[in-house]
Amino acid sequence: MPTRAPSIAREFWRLMATNDFDAVGRVLAPEFVLDWPQSGERIRGAANFARMNFEYPAHGAWRFTLNRVVGSDDEAVTDVSISDGVQQARAISFFNVEDGRIVRLVEFWPEPMPAPTIRAHLVERMA
Repeated sequence: MPTRAPSIAREFWRLMATNDFDAVGRVLAPEFVLDWPQSGERIRGAANFARMNFEYPAHGAWRFTLNRVVGSDDEAVTDVSISDGVQQARAISFFNVEDGRIVRLVEFWPEPMPAPTIRAHLVERMA
């Protein structure tokens, strides 16, 4: 029976939380590609992925909170909150998995925005 993609995505985030980004390569396929459509960037391979994470300016160890994961045998989507104690972010990540390893990851890093006052009478504020 094939490994389901949501399990691989959970393991990806568990390994990311160790802050040993080389270790994340255990769940990445040799042909791994990461796309960031918002900035138009593509990262190829586990080594470049690890180096990008090691070189990213951080104020401390990265912490990852997996808010939600859904998927099937070969696809998963995660909603993750990320912090280094100072910076806060949220990422929506789309995983494609083949033979138990991630071959493609597409991530969106939305920026928080103020709610428009034009719809204030229709909505309630979330905490």
